[in-house]
Amino acid sequence: MRTDLIRKTALTAAGLAATAGGIAGPAIAAHAAEAKPTAQVQTDRKHGGERELNVRYQAQPNFYYCGPAATRNALSVQGKAIDVDAMAKEMGTTEAGTNSVNDITPVLNKETGKDVYHSVEIRDPKADGKQTDKLRTDIVHTVDEGRAVVANIAGTAVDTDGNTHSFEGGHYISVVGYRDGGHTATIADSADPNMASYRMSVDNLADWIATRGYTAS
Repeated sequence: MRTDLIRKTALTAAGLAATAGGIAGPAIAAHAAEAKPTAQVQTDRKHGGERELNVRYQAQPNFYYCGPAATRNALSVQGKAIDVDAMAKEMGTTEAGTNSVNDITPVLNKETGKDVYHSVEIRDPKADGKQTDKLRTDIVHTVDEGRAVVANIAGTAVDTDGNTHSFEGGHYISVVGYRDGGHTATIADSADPNMASYRMSVDNLADWIATRGYTAS
């Protein structure tokens, strides 16, 4: 199996194990199922180097649905309500997870328009300046068009509040906004409804995506 975008991205209990501000995987899955499906994370607003989209947030119902849940949350900013089980079937999601963003891009395009989204790989273990700049540009462009980015991440990253987010087994998130002219990203994370939204520097986010990829318009 390829070791870049096609890596398995199962959101295992080990991958969900808590660091700061988190809880163990099985508890997250149980809590996620109880979460209200349409909790608003952000309101759509735009001004001076900043925009955040209105997300009708839904937590993932089990430990391996992070790909479909992130895609569902991303599409919700366009006012689309899509059944997460049907989406998981289209992506080929199993208990091993969703293989890559290459399985997510066609689903986004089916709901948004032909060739609107495209997959971008960051193959290296750490993103370089060019890759980080492209991610920043892609986030700003996608959000300014009223759409969200879906990213496949792995490992540990720290948000702007100093909270640690650790998904050693891999995970998918939605990027639903930016501020500071695109230097800070707003993330909707389906893993834990208690931390449904947080911000992270794009530098940190790019390194979190490294070895995997994201899909943007």
